[in-house]
Parts: sequence; structure tokens; C-alpha cells
Amino acid sequence: MTVYFIGAGPGAADLITVRGRRVIESSPVCLYAGSLVPDELLTHCPAGARLVDTARMNLDEIIAELVAAHQRGEDVARLHSGDTAIYSAMAEQMRRLDAAGVPYEVVPGVPSFSAAAAILGRELTVPGVSQSVVISRVSTLSTSMPPGEDLATLGRSGATLVLLLAAAQIDTVVAELAPNYGPDCPVAVVAYATRPGEQVVRATVSTIAPALKAAGITKTAVIIVGEVLAAEEFPDSYLYSAARERCDH
Repeated sequence: MTVYFIGAGPGAADLITVRGRRVIESSPVCLYAGSLVPDELLTHCPAGARLVDTARMNLDEIIAELVAAHQRGEDVARLHSGDTAIYSAMAEQMRRLDAAGVPYEVVPGVPSFSAAAAILGRELTVPGVSQSVVISRVSTLSTSMPPGEDLATLGRSGATLVLLLAAAQIDTVVAELAPNYGPDCPVAVVAYATRPGEQVVRATVSTIAPALKAAGITKTAVIIVGEVLAAEEFPDSYLYSAARERCDH
């Protein structure tokens, strides 16, 4: 028996890995966050599978379901939105499973910021413009940010910045980013990426707050800040340069 932590992707049911779908199809138990995981994915569960919506469950209740499945000898598909590597709360579940002696594996998924970049038709690392991406959030009703990870500090690099779970705090975001990125730096927000009701707002640091409020976007959004969003005049990468020496292996 194994608990499989599966990145269910950003929203569209077909943006899941082949491996993830195969695990769902073969697992007699499936735990999922009802508001974040598309219902279409649940149609891949086996007939008679136990489906558990974790949206209103606490950690102890979730672990109890996983341990009970282990005791029955049943594999579990534990679905998390996006990719499990960031903001999935997977680590705390793994810690509890380690203590309980329950085995698990991780199946990665398509993160929401990758879906947002695809929707915008933009690469987040453009030669001569930005070669680094900082992924972060702001403190709201979630765990406090560690020292040194405030936006004012993170923004000093000028790297492409991706913010999750931050749309409702857009005024705070702007206040902390403006000194480093400047008022004219491009900003794009993609809400409900790849889902019905998808929204895209393009603006600048100085205009994004009113634009976001006018659009009514407060959650399930990715905020991207950086010159890569408007970059047109930049050098070709060395990767495909004719001057680069290539070998056959």
C-alpha cells in the first residue's frame, strides 16, 4: 500500500501527467481538495472508489484517512492542486506518515505559474533581461513569512517575481515592490488559469491595484512582475547559437 501525493495541475483536467492519471485510475481511495481539483479528474477513479473531499478537514482528520487506507491495504491518490513542490502542505503530511510507518511517493504536476506564463505567451527567463525567477507569497491567514523573505528584500534582485496567494493583498504588494521595480515595470495577473472563468489582467506596478480591483480578482491568481513580460529587444540565447560548438552525444 502506498500514498501517492499527486500534483493535479493548475485546473484543466487534461493538464495532469500520464503517471498521475494512471495512479488515480488504480487507487481505490482518493483524497482531494474540492474547490481546487477539477471534478473531471475524479471520473478517472475506479468504480466504487472512496472519494474524500479534504476542503473542510484538518490535518489530523486527513492523516486518519490515510492511515486507515494503509491498514486496509489500499493505495491512495492524494491530489494537490498545481505541483506538490510549492505551497502544497505535503511536507507536514509526510512527517505524520513517517511517524505512522505509512509509505508514500510523489508524482509532480504542472504548477500554476507555468500555466500562467503559457497563457501570457511569455518565457520567464529571457536572455539579457532576467535569468532568475523568485516564487513567493505574502502573509495573510497563512503561516508568517520567515525573516528576510519580505517582498522588499526579495525584490532587490530585480529578478522575475512570481507571487501566489497574494491577490487580496495587492496594495501591500505594490507598496513593497515599487521601490525596487519602479512604477512602470510590467505586471500580469492570471486568475483561475486554465479553468472556466479564467481572467488575465495586464498592467504596471503603479496601475495593477486598481485594475485588479476592477476585475474583482482576490484569489486563485498568479501575479508575475518583471521586464520579461514586455521584453522584445533581447539577444538570442547561446543554446542555439551557430557559434556554439556542438558534438554528436
